[in-house]
Amino acid sequence: MELKIAQKLVLAALAFSGAAFAQTKAPEPDYTLAFNAGLVTDYRYRGISQSRLKPAVQAGIDWTHKSGFYLGTWGSSIKWIKDAGGDAPIEMDFYGGYRFEFSGIAFDAGLLRYQYFNHDLAVSPNTTEAYIAATASVLTVKYSHSLTDTFGFANSKSSYYLDASMLFDLGNGWSVVPHAGYQKIKNFKPGSYSDYSLAINKDFGNGFIGSATIVGTDSDSGVYFTPSGKHTGKTGLVLGVKYNF
Repeated sequence: MELKIAQKLVLAALAFSGAAFAQTKAPEPDYTLAFNAGLVTDYRYRGISQSRLKPAVQAGIDWTHKSGFYLGTWGSSIKWIKDAGGDAPIEMDFYGGYRFEFSGIAFDAGLLRYQYFNHDLAVSPNTTEAYIAATASVLTVKYSHSLTDTFGFANSKSSYYLDASMLFDLGNGWSVVPHAGYQKIKNFKPGSYSDYSLAINKDFGNGFIGSATIVGTDSDSGVYFTPSGKHTGKTGLVLGVKYNF
């Protein structure tokens, strides 16, 4: 009898310790490493098609430290460099920054380098920007300032992009994101324009996300046209699928 009681006590103790262990949170990792890959029917950046209004493949890697520091790289197939007379089929982005919170507002500050290897253009399209963003509730406002000439425009250092977006979570994986921005190209007024978009996103789980976005600009000066006369800033619908892993 005493042996059975002792066995029951041991089992109860093991069960209790197991339950306590299950309830204990795993320690936060020092850093995380995430990968993503996607396909879009048109690669639009700040409202302008980078892929001549045609599909593009994209992929990226993000390293995030628990302190708030992060580094990442992302790439996409493009066509606009070839349309401009160059020879770079890929855009590579390299970025790093720091995220923190102050008085209930989330901030994100960093540097971003757009790199077009072997572009062969007279004025380099390679661009470096510093940025800062602030998020309060559903609203995010971001300011990006170029530290170099901007995307191949000569004497355009200190150009900037100011934008605002809102994220509305509709539940069941659905969200809506309206967005508006203004791209200022310094010393070249015809290159400046406003852009807008409205995205509907669906998180299907297991890392898969689908999107449908209406996007356009007011750029009608003739600057953002392909050699065949296609307006790369016209209003259009962009569909996309992305896998995070």
